[in-house]
Amino acid sequence: MSQRLDKQIEFIYALEKMKSVYRRTHLLHADRFENDAEHSFHIAAMAFILKEYAPEGVNMERVVFMLLFHDVVEIEAGDTFAYDTENNKTKREREVRAAEHLYGMLPEEQGEELRVLWEEFETQETPESHFALAMDRIEPILLNAASGGGTWTSHEIKQEDVYARIEPVREFPPLYAMIKEKVDAHFEGRVSR
Repeated sequence: MSQRLDKQIEFIYALEKMKSVYRRTHLLHADRFENDAEHSFHIAAMAFILKEYAPEGVNMERVVFMLLFHDVVEIEAGDTFAYDTENNKTKREREVRAAEHLYGMLPEEQGEELRVLWEEFETQETPESHFALAMDRIEPILLNAASGGGTWTSHEIKQEDVYARIEPVREFPPLYAMIKEKVDAHFEGRVSR
């Protein structure tokens, strides 16, 4: 094989490790936590299904690629629980190191392309990154709301902390209204699915 193909295959093997990075969100149809590979697929699919709520002109291919690859860094940095104040202090540093190593495994231009997508998601300066972040925030909220509170209940998460997590979704009013209703229903003891 060529050196280029060797690098690409090694990165593909590394991607498989996303199946072993578990998040704190329970699956709806299985008695276990979601892994990063499942999460990435789910939010990329959501972006395509919910694309009518994205601003006109948003490059959906870019959004989907961003969502498929933005959590790759968690292979080495781990998934930092959204409500873990202490570990969130070092998250950026850990993820930058992981991005340098993991995206650096690829041929230079491919690694740079994925690194740019990851940084775009992180810096939140484009309409594509805003819509991608909304998908990333909505998915665990949907799973928690539909599972009787899931992580919120087991970690005693407060309603105002969940509101802070969904704040970026406010940019997309129909999606924000839907997700806020699900959060309110849970914290008010109403059933919502």
